[in-house]
Amino acid sequence: MELLNKALTKKKERPVKVLQFGEGNFLRGFVDYMIDIANEKGYFDGDIVLVKPIEFGTLDRLHNQECQYTVSLRGIVDGKAAVQNRIVTSVTDAVAACEEYEKYSAYAKLDSLRFIVSNTTEAGIVYDDTDRLEMTPPHSYPGKLAKFLYERYKHFNGAADKGLVMLPVELIDDNGIHLKECVMKLADLWQLEDGFKTWLNEACVFCSTLVDRIITGYPKDEDKELWEQFGYEDNLIVTGEPFALWVIESEKDISDELPLVKAGLPVIFTDNQKPYKQRKVRILNGAHTSFVLASYLAGNDYVLQSMEDKLVYDFMYHTIYDEVIPTLTLPEKELKDFAEAVVTRFNNPYVKHALLSIALNSVSKWRARCMPSFLGYVENTGKLPEHLTFSIAALMAFYTGSEIRDKALIGKRGEEEYKILDDEAVLQFFAENSAKETEEFVKLFLSNEEFFGQDLTKVDGLTAQVTAYLNEIKELGMRGAMEKNFAK
Repeated sequence: MELLNKALTKKKERPVKVLQFGEGNFLRGFVDYMIDIANEKGYFDGDIVLVKPIEFGTLDRLHNQECQYTVSLRGIVDGKAAVQNRIVTSVTDAVAACEEYEKYSAYAKLDSLRFIVSNTTEAGIVYDDTDRLEMTPPHSYPGKLAKFLYERYKHFNGAADKGLVMLPVELIDDNGIHLKECVMKLADLWQLEDGFKTWLNEACVFCSTLVDRIITGYPKDEDKELWEQFGYEDNLIVTGEPFALWVIESEKDISDELPLVKAGLPVIFTDNQKPYKQRKVRILNGAHTSFVLASYLAGNDYVLQSMEDKLVYDFMYHTIYDEVIPTLTLPEKELKDFAEAVVTRFNNPYVKHALLSIALNSVSKWRARCMPSFLGYVENTGKLPEHLTFSIAALMAFYTGSEIRDKALIGKRGEEEYKILDDEAVLQFFAENSAKETEEFVKLFLSNEEFFGQDLTKVDGLTAQVTAYLNEIKELGMRGAMEKNFAK
């Protein structure tokens, strides 16, 4: 069987418009996939060069296949399980910034280049004051980018039309703002001329972005079977879900230069991404955090199992529609359409999403994802939201344990042990307090301002209601308590 290559895909070579720091599954199954569609529909006409930004790893598999690969999107489409396969040909080459510095740096002088995409992990956008201009290349991603941009500025004599558009997708708030701050600080550290800083501000665009798609990566357990279906060998297959959303915030409108919307792709250009971030965090992530701990203690192990459990499904549904959506600011139809997509994603039969993996750091997750909806509901209605209030009791029940072993608090589901993973201070708190009388335990937890940034015992009626819910969980079990309070 032939290995996938450019001859097989009949790749059309296009001008290189995108340099991408990061060659991993997410970018290849998200950004590069979208650009491939925009190319096919005649809107973009640009190729991508991947950059391996760190010394670790190899580009051999990419070179062996001439950067051609298959994206297989699997999930619920129009109410039915579906698989959508696409050979992506938008990537033309891959280069190692450290091992092939001269080849990499030459792209700074490429006339057609316009966009820089990056996914260097959340820890990638950091200011490193040990970076130096003379390094080939500097250590950090912002250091590499600052030097790359400076070399471009020098080569084109500061031409205003040779600035670049930065599109970081690292999962931190205001990623573009932070990236620009790092680059500007390095320009100061390296004592670069004011003209370069002006060029950064006026000719370059640093976008903040929000991305959403579950990428499940290489299907190692079924690759041979897929090769038979495809009719070729592909060691770079990327699997993921059909749902996608890319929100791009910028001060200048770049939608004509990056015409993904015209190609029918799920991209939103805006001058304020915060409502979309809020929508994702509160509906998608908030739903996860509000139901997974209860679902696990009710006997489920995976998200899909939870959705097939009517009691848990109804709990999740009413949390989103009755308690979260009313606290958000986007138009109601947009919110409900997004919520419907979230429920569809939770029902994806191709994604095996373990509840215990979502349970990691649940105390800080509840604060970030659920507490704003909880407090907004209280402010709007003067009442406690039943489901979000119960989620506090479920969290406390899940975190109940007295033994810390191998940096994990040990909980029990019946006779089965499970590991609770969180910050050391959180685990210590529960180890010391979860065996106390219920009301005392609840008061200690809700009043812990390090956990919540405020004293939640001041919310009228909350302590009594969480205490009642937690007592019911102890007496009836999680499923029994949920049935008593939420079974319709």
